[in-house]
Amino acid sequence: MRIVVADDSLLLREGLQLLLAEAGHDVVAGVADGPSYVAAVLEHRPDVGIVDVRMPPSHTDEGLRAAVEVRRAWPDARIMVLSQYVEVSYADELLAAGGGGVGYLLKDRVSDLDDFLTALDTVAAGGTVLDPQVVAQLMVRRRDPLEGLTPREREVLGLMAEGRSNAAIAEALVVTEGGVEKHTQRIFAKLGLHPDDGQHRRVLAVVRFLQAG
Repeated sequence: MRIVVADDSLLLREGLQLLLAEAGHDVVAGVADGPSYVAAVLEHRPDVGIVDVRMPPSHTDEGLRAAVEVRRAWPDARIMVLSQYVEVSYADELLAAGGGGVGYLLKDRVSDLDDFLTALDTVAAGGTVLDPQVVAQLMVRRRDPLEGLTPREREVLGLMAEGRSNAAIAEALVVTEGGVEKHTQRIFAKLGLHPDDGQHRRVLAVVRFLQAG
C-alpha cells in the first residue's frame, strides 16, 4: 500500500513511517503541514493519506481542512484522520459529502498496530472507520438521531460505524452472521437506503448516523 503521512511532530511522523514500512507499506511522502499534505497526496495519488487534525500555524483544524481540500480536488482520495482528542464536529465535516474511504481515529489507536493496519485497509478499500470513542460521543450528543431503530439495530449501526464487517459484528454481539445481515437490511430499510449499484449503503447509513438529529 502506498501512503502519505502528515504530522507536525517529527518524532510521531517518523515513528509512524517506520511502523508502516516495517508492516510492508511504502510511505511515499512524509510532511509537516496542511498545504504540503495536499500537494503530496495530489502528486503521489497514494492508496491512503494519513493526516493529523491539528497542524501549524494555528494548530486547530488545518489537517481537517487539508483533507477536505484533497477530497474536493480528488473525490476518490482515501483519507485517514488522526486526532489527539475526540472532536466530533471534525468527523461530521469530513463525512458530510458522503461516500467512503475515510477514517477518524484517536492517535492512541496507532499503538495497537494490527487494528490500525486493519483500519487503513478498510479505508483504502472504500470503507468508513470511526474511533469507538467518537461513536460513543455521537450516541450521547444526538437526541434520538435514528428514531425507529431498535436498541440492537443501533448497536449494530454503531459497530458498522467503527468499520467492522458483519463477521466482526457477529463475534462482538455473539450472534450469527445471518442475524447481523437481517439487522443491517432492516437498518437500511428504515433509513430509506434501497439497493442501488451507484451507492454504498453501509457508508450512507454511517453518514446518516453522523448527520441525523
